[in-house]
Amino acid sequence: MKSPDGLDRFDLSILDVLATEGRISVTDLAGRIGLSKSPTQARLRKLEAEGVITGYRATVDPVRLNREHVAFVEVKLTDTREAALAAFNAAVREVGEIEQCHMIAGDFDYLLKVRTADMMAYRAVLGTRISTLPHVGQTSTYVAMQAVKDVAL
Repeated sequence: MKSPDGLDRFDLSILDVLATEGRISVTDLAGRIGLSKSPTQARLRKLEAEGVITGYRATVDPVRLNREHVAFVEVKLTDTREAALAAFNAAVREVGEIEQCHMIAGDFDYLLKVRTADMMAYRAVLGTRISTLPHVGQTSTYVAMQAVKDVAL
């Protein structure tokens, strides 16, 4: 049985394993999903070619990188016309401390996940980088005390 996007149980199993073990060998992956090496390798190449798998990356420890402090920032813009949104989107991509940026349907326009060393570093980023992004009218900050679940797809 295939999912609406054409993925069957073997494809979904491959994705599940790779989501947590991106460096697993094809032989080990094949054993985990119940196929031989050749069809597993063919499926893996197909998932990559079709853009289902968009890349591989290392998961790093933010504490070791001195980026332990996490804040979520609600951003309200003064202008939400297409040109203003495009300007904000382009500028936000240039701020290294902004780990994620999501346009939101609600009482504010964007939600940012900002990662810095500590509160002092965050205040500097807020005052000199985030508040000066195009069309920012208002921000509200929420500091994370603990990551209970943090899974990347």
